[in-house]
Amino acid sequence: MRKGRGRTSRIRRRKLFRSSLSRGVNESYKPEFIELKKWLKDRKFEDTNLIPACFPGTGRGLMSKTSLREGQMIISLPESCLLTTDTVIRSYLGAYIAKWQPPPSPLLALCTFLVSEKHAGDQSLWKPYLEILPKAYTCPVCLEPEVVNLFPKPLKAKAEEQRARVQGFFSSSRDFFSSLQPLFSEAVESIFSYSALLWAWCTVNTRAVYVKHRQEQCFSTEPNTCALAPYLDLLNHSPRVQVKAAFNEETRCYEIRTASGCRKHEEVFICYGPHDNQQLLLEYGFVSIQNPHACVYVSEDVLVKYLPLTDKQMNKKISILKDHDFIENLTFGWDGPSWRLRTALKLLCLEAEEFTCWKKILLGEIISDTNEKRSLVIAQKICQYFIEETNAMLQKVSHMKDENVALINQLALVETLWTEELRILQASAEILNSLQTAFSSPRAKMEQILSRPPV
Repeated sequence: MRKGRGRTSRIRRRKLFRSSLSRGVNESYKPEFIELKKWLKDRKFEDTNLIPACFPGTGRGLMSKTSLREGQMIISLPESCLLTTDTVIRSYLGAYIAKWQPPPSPLLALCTFLVSEKHAGDQSLWKPYLEILPKAYTCPVCLEPEVVNLFPKPLKAKAEEQRARVQGFFSSSRDFFSSLQPLFSEAVESIFSYSALLWAWCTVNTRAVYVKHRQEQCFSTEPNTCALAPYLDLLNHSPRVQVKAAFNEETRCYEIRTASGCRKHEEVFICYGPHDNQQLLLEYGFVSIQNPHACVYVSEDVLVKYLPLTDKQMNKKISILKDHDFIENLTFGWDGPSWRLRTALKLLCLEAEEFTCWKKILLGEIISDTNEKRSLVIAQKICQYFIEETNAMLQKVSHMKDENVALINQLALVETLWTEELRILQASAEILNSLQTAFSSPRAKMEQILSRPPV
């Protein structure tokens, strides 16, 4: 047998191929990262564990230079590298913030500093950091309205709230920006434009870490807990990793330790929190594939869509669900309809003679086989309704991608979201079919399946 033709060689080649698919391309040689490393070194930070790289699927991130052990420090960023409200107060903006009434928010201070420093260009002391920040973001507030219209209804409503909030933030800040005119030779209106403030707002919203600061009188009473962490904020999110991240008051460094190991030349991840995909898209501008926290939300109108209109107790049932906080956060997930959704449907499916037992439903008790079966049937109908709606939206997005090439990247993001939701719904449909089949099993088995407590 010729060398390299055996079973062992084939296995080795497959492993190398799979590894190459996830391995990043080193970017530490790029000028912007060379400058950033110099800048960080001047501020007493020099990383030995990580290097910037570009990865398939996640884009720019950080790659391990060596194998990382469980509990090992991933990164320890000195306070001198952090961009905080203290940074802003110590800058040329400090005097203007101190005298402005009513006191500006910590968020406005950070955004103003970012816009001003970006405008300063080569003169900015923060130029090496600003150079590696995204030039544009994909949060819903940055997307075209026709793209936002393709969102699932709950996300669309939140996206519209986000846009209104940022527009209000800009409008209410104009007078403060005008007070800064003595600092600039150009008109402040051209520097602190809506697009400039939007970029700064997205930078803080998507990249800031939690660092608690003392409450300064020159700021409003809004929480002062945001800090931008150069280099550290290149770490991408994975819902499957666990890390310990916090500002260490003794070392005066923001530290991250891994709760699991990482092999050499693999991407190092952190977890932004147990967010579903709609929340990730809303706050960070991306969707996580196979996200275990992903779900499909069931609104009140869909919840009652397949219930009989002749039910005279329906309004009372809805009122009970609202009073006991069972009308929101009803979802389908990878493991089927959530406990909250099943509970809400069981209460809504109570017969007139069973209605007095509604408290038992909320406690997770089984009232009758009829009630269990009716609620399962309604859950199946709702799930099927969502599957049909999702398929229709995917077709619409596909058609728009062909029609509007300029929006193809934004549409691809929406397509990914809908595709993940379809997978969840298909998984839920299979589980619901299994539950229906199990209904012919002994009562004890049904109780075990249907009365799982909430996770």
